[in-house]
Amino acid sequence: MAQKLPPLRFVRSVLKSFMVESGLEPRLLGPHLRITNAVAGKVDFELDITKDHTNRLKILHGGTIASMVDLGGSLAVASMGLYATGVSTDLNVTYLSGGGKVGDKISATAICDKMGKTLAYTSVTFRNMKGELAARGSHTKYVTQAWKTQETPFTPPEGADIEEEK
Repeated sequence: MAQKLPPLRFVRSVLKSFMVESGLEPRLLGPHLRITNAVAGKVDFELDITKDHTNRLKILHGGTIASMVDLGGSLAVASMGLYATGVSTDLNVTYLSGGGKVGDKISATAICDKMGKTLAYTSVTFRNMKGELAARGSHTKYVTQAWKTQETPFTPPEGADIEEEK
């Protein structure tokens, strides 16, 4: 039986799975995205902005932020102990100020606002390097099937790639 992990190691193992199994996240975000902290219900992460993350105005593309709302919502669900993080039912993004340009870093905090047996409600806020609120998003996930695959919270499935303990 796999071991129960603390939230930070567990959420990082979920991110590793996204980077191996998904088509979008490794290509768009790849090694430029890092989880800096995770506790039950909250995940902090950041992205080093490269040309691949920008639009023709050479600033952070709104689609990059939308993709990070999607991933951030999933990581917030993972921070509650689910390895399978469900599927999206709703995603919203509001852009408030510039996120940055190539060479900048954007920081994000994803919160699991409410977790039920059917739906999980998450919110993600983004701050640019000036500390300004750059964007905020919400992401609702259908988690019924995810609950069915999870025997014990914070326990990755057999064979999952787990970060070494530091």
